[in-house]
Parts: sequence; C-alpha cells; structure tokens
Amino acid sequence: MADDVRSWVGEQVRGRVIGPDASARRAELLDTTEPGWFDDDAPIRRVHADASMFIGGLRAILFQSLHPVAMAGVADHSDYRRDPWGRLQRTADFLAATTFGPASQAQQAVDRVHRVHRHVVGTAPGGEPYAANDPHLLEWVHLAEIDSFLAAHDRYGEDPLHGTERDRYVADTAVVARALGVIDPPETEARLRARLAAFRPELRGTRPARAAARYLLLQPPLPLAARAPYGLIAGAAVALMPAWTRVPLRLPWLPVSETVVLRPAGGVVTRALRWATTA
Repeated sequence: MADDVRSWVGEQVRGRVIGPDASARRAELLDTTEPGWFDDDAPIRRVHADASMFIGGLRAILFQSLHPVAMAGVADHSDYRRDPWGRLQRTADFLAATTFGPASQAQQAVDRVHRVHRHVVGTAPGGEPYAANDPHLLEWVHLAEIDSFLAAHDRYGEDPLHGTERDRYVADTAVVARALGVIDPPETEARLRARLAAFRPELRGTRPARAAARYLLLQPPLPLAARAPYGLIAGAAVALMPAWTRVPLRLPWLPVSETVVLRPAGGVVTRALRWATTA
C-alpha cells in the first residue's frame, strides 16, 4: 500500500514538473554514454537532484522579480499565468539537461533559451530598454537562482555542501551561466555574495513583481488536494527570503512563526517529496 501511494505521488509530481513524457525524457538524458558537462560527483548534481529545489525554485522566482527591468520582461512576455506548468516544465528541463544530460542535450537546451530570448525585448515602465539576452540581466537571474538553490539546500538538503564544495558548486553553475551569455560569472561563494550586494541599488518592488508574488503564493493553479503541500513549499520559500526583500514584495516577516512553524513544515514537505520522487 505504501509503495502504491509513493508511486502515485511520485508520478503526480513528475507529471507536473517534467510533463506527461517524464519517463521518456529521463531515459533520453540519463541512458547514454555521451559525457555531460559535469562529473557524477560534481556538487551541482548533488544540489539540483535534491527535493529542496522545489523550495529553492520558488524562492528564486520571488527574488528575481525584485529587478524591475527583468520583471518587466517577464510581465510583458512570459506566459506564467496562462501556462504556468508549461513554464515550470521548460525550466525544469533546462536544469535537468544542463546538469545531468549529455553535452549535446545541454547545448541544445542553451540554444533553445537563446532563441526564445531573442524575441524578449521591450521597454520597462520606467523607460529602460530591456532584452532577455542582455548579459547584465542574465547575470541577475543567475545570481538570484544560485543564491536561492544554495539557501534551500543549506536548510532542507539531505546532504548539504560544506567547505570547498560550496565554491565548487558556484564554479559549476558558472559553466552554464557562461554558455547562456553571462560575462565573468562568480566562481566562489564570496564572489557570489559580492555580486549580489552590487545589484542591491537596482532592486525594488514593482506592481508586476507584487502581482506575480500574489499569484505564485496565493493563487496557484492547483487542485484542492495539492493546495496544502504547496502552501508549505510557498511558506518555506518566503521564510528563506532575506528580511530586506519583504517590504518591497509585501511579504510577511514573522521571525518567530518562521522558526517555529514554517521551517519544520518545510522540512516535512521536502522529506515527503524526496520520498516520493526517489522511488
């Protein structure tokens, strides 16, 4: 009975995150003798294979929305409201292909992103022109992602990174960032923190960013049965956000509740997802 439940939950999660052809796509990426961009023991594989990525991914989206120019591109061109699961699946496939897939699949994933980004151009409400292939905006998206994945893995990962593994993880992610067009991405955690700090003057809350946060946290397109576990993921993601981000995005800051309730709940849902998806 437990195995049946585990299998069913795992299929539901993989179907939402990867798509209906999850098994075929997994075989395409993993059942090959072609080498990938990273060795089997690379820290990037350890982090990106862990269930903490569910929380880290949501935290990354919230964090990224604080750049008004990057958020303008999302608001003008993204289909996250009309097709949120499709967007999630494309993002998950990119991470899987570049982290675990053979080199040819990793490059194809990067090429697809470049093709899509060529059409994402416009002008932000403040008058600033934007282009998704702009190396500066690409850097911000990359930094916010890696900081979020690290934060979630530190808190909820089954085997957190220690010592030099942390710098190796940042260096691993720089391989993908350079392929996407980021100029001189950080290769150490200290450099990552310095680059994030340098972006602070550019960050602020905007109406599109707050609307996206409300949609992601309060109005997810989910069946009723999935709302409770998603709520735990959302609460854990918010609890990982830096305190200074709460006011611009109108997010609550309840340090006692986050410590006593949300962190343990995040641990529970992460362990449940890990149990279901490693079957």
